[in-house]
Amino acid sequence: MSALSLFSRFLQHLALLALLTSVAHVHAQEAPQMDLPRVELAAGMHRIDAQVAQTPVQRQIGLMHRKSMPPQEGMLFIFEQPGVQCFWMKNTLLPLTAAFVADDGSIVNLADMQPQSETSHCSKKAVRYVLEMNQGWFSQKHLKAGSKLSGAPFSVRR
Repeated sequence: MSALSLFSRFLQHLALLALLTSVAHVHAQEAPQMDLPRVELAAGMHRIDAQVAQTPVQRQIGLMHRKSMPPQEGMLFIFEQPGVQCFWMKNTLLPLTAAFVADDGSIVNLADMQPQSETSHCSKKAVRYVLEMNQGWFSQKHLKAGSKLSGAPFSVRR
């Protein structure tokens, strides 16, 4: 076998490996993330059991493909640096509200988001945290911009 045909076979194998990896990645994203670490947060007397999404892949998948979520559960997205964070609902089946949260736990703004929508919802200023809960949870608890969340992520000074 010539060096050229060996190289050609190598490239074919490499392309096949890339295709299989891509298919596996897409398939993995079709299942909801259920095994992320959790943190307990509170909004006054209301307890929140939040999954923590802090890697780029965890944040990208978020609550996609979840068909239900208990009322006291949510997902806390943690970013390395504060920034204007924007969220959308592609492949997300549940109506959610995103709370854009400052480092001290203060809610900067809330955004109701519709399932399967690619409409972008952004923080009104730079934040490091976003908490997604079932739509209606914040309003039922009378929480709005300026309300404060507590828990380990908000007590650590960065």
